[in-house]
Amino acid sequence: MNQRYLILCVDDEREILDSVAQDLDCFEEYFVVEAAQSVPEAREVIADCQQQEIPLALILCDHIMPEQTGIQFLIELNTDPQTEAARKILLTGQAGLDDTVEAINHACLDFYISKPWQGDELRQVVKHQLTQYMIQNESDLSPWVKVLDAAEILSALSQRRSEFGE
Repeated sequence: MNQRYLILCVDDEREILDSVAQDLDCFEEYFVVEAAQSVPEAREVIADCQQQEIPLALILCDHIMPEQTGIQFLIELNTDPQTEAARKILLTGQAGLDDTVEAINHACLDFYISKPWQGDELRQVVKHQLTQYMIQNESDLSPWVKVLDAAEILSALSQRRSEFGE
């Protein structure tokens, strides 16, 4: 597991970011977990990580923020070849139905979590989304068995072996 991956949390409220980061601290041994209080700051984090060859694996993003909405930012990430594969989670209490539909249709939203959230639920969703990201983007899944959803990864490994006649 030489490759590191980025989990990025974006919310304009520092208390929310701190709470999300605390809920996700169990992933810090294997992922780079970063927080940004604005879309411009999030872009900087992504650019810095790309320079270090750390791909964005998952983004948790609030919707209502200054300068640009979270959904607009997720759509932007979805149109960039370097970030389109990232799993996208909208973590908000303020997105209406139209906003949510736009996120699903144009940002390839992978999951929606309402505020306030439960830490266990958030960790489970993040673990599942990271598992899906690895299955779709990582050639060597075996190191991820102990970190992510072992059953899903073993199933994917088994399927890969049968596809290649092993």
